[in-house]
Amino acid sequence: MIELDGSHGEGGGQVLRTALSLSVLTGRGFRITNIRAGRDNPGLRPQHLAGIRLMSEISSAEVAGDQVGSDSLEFHPGQMRGGRYRFDVGTAGSLTLLMQTVLPALVVSPIETELELIGGTDVRWSPPIDHYAQVLFPILRLMGARLEMNVERRGFYPQGGGAVHLKVSGGKMGRFGPQQRGELRRVLGTAFVQNLPAKVGERLIQGARTGLPCVDLDITLEVSSGASTGAGVTLTAEYENTVLGWNSLGEKGVAAERVGRVAATGLREEIEGGGILDVHTADQLLPFMAMANEGSCFTVREISGHLRTQMWLVPQFVPIDFRIGEGSPYLIEVINRT
Repeated sequence: MIELDGSHGEGGGQVLRTALSLSVLTGRGFRITNIRAGRDNPGLRPQHLAGIRLMSEISSAEVAGDQVGSDSLEFHPGQMRGGRYRFDVGTAGSLTLLMQTVLPALVVSPIETELELIGGTDVRWSPPIDHYAQVLFPILRLMGARLEMNVERRGFYPQGGGAVHLKVSGGKMGRFGPQQRGELRRVLGTAFVQNLPAKVGERLIQGARTGLPCVDLDITLEVSSGASTGAGVTLTAEYENTVLGWNSLGEKGVAAERVGRVAATGLREEIEGGGILDVHTADQLLPFMAMANEGSCFTVREISGHLRTQMWLVPQFVPIDFRIGEGSPYLIEVINRT
């Protein structure tokens, strides 16, 4: 039984999400206390329960402490089962964070799984769905992952109502370790508005172009209607060996042009920072690297709190260590103990 302190590092839900997937992959049960102790509303929230219950269903796990507000949890995994699952978060809870919980297990396990997920596709404090589609998933495919995703409709806070269909054919993954980004192929993006005038999306694009004035930016506009209202933009720089991304979500009272500029400024910082991975993708990719059975490595312009938390957590399930280089962009090496 692995004992985990959920207050470690950034003190949010990431420790729980990663522990669930690694527990199922390794067959090792865990007990976590002080869940989300670093947040204003500590303990389990509905979106965290969604991840616990989906992982429990997929792996026939035995669970104790899975109630809203609980600050501790025991999880004992069983055998992974493929198949088709439908799961409704019941709120605007982030679907990308739900996928963050299940994807490492599904991608590496030798099973085929289809998920229909209902909830929030673009929610504050979580990766937008376009970041997964345009940044994380292409990198995972470079490592050998076989996965397909279709965003059927978007969902925003507070109503939610988004729907995503995900298909994963699991199997062995290879290392990630390009020494250079390679040639810059294109810089592109997606701006979207739902239940809002198309001109709001045009202003998002205008702001993004202002923030990247010397770049040939290929950006498309998606206009839709649905159960909830929102807007945002995701920008990506596609290189020969990697993809960098940044995003910004619209907020009430914030000019659309500013939202676009924020995304552009973030992407520009990543391009100029010299990293193989952007700051947001680095921590998300770490569990996949750990299970690739080969030493991966990457550079990143900044070591975030989320990345440090992952580097503390993953070795408790998998026999690996991490070596951190000096100076930005920081070289992170995955070292196998066996």
